[in-house]
Amino acid sequence: MERIAITEAATKVLEQLKEKHGDLIFHQSGGCCDGSAPMVFEKGDMYLDESDILLGTLNEVNFYMNQDQFEYWKHTHLTVDVTEGRGASFSLEIPLGLRFLIHSRLLTKEEEAFFNA
Repeated sequence: MERIAITEAATKVLEQLKEKHGDLIFHQSGGCCDGSAPMVFEKGDMYLDESDILLGTLNEVNFYMNQDQFEYWKHTHLTVDVTEGRGASFSLEIPLGLRFLIHSRLLTKEEEAFFNA
């Protein structure tokens, strides 16, 4: 079972960013700017610590979420998507006139038992 997925459109943007920037990570902090939106950074440009939870890997890019933010999202399945428009973040897709966003749905009973036992 997966807790997180990515759309085909977001995959295309992610692959473009990987070609330009190399290894990447996603992070969703819940902090300032567009903190509740997923942001993508070059691997090593974002300081991760014990408060960051690895939710999964999307096309060889790890997706981390701050544990405080995770408390709000732990009962949901997340799908990373992309839309036109500039966000207010430092995420690498912003200069392309795009921004990543999250679609969510509640976990099924089976997923809930698996992820939040």
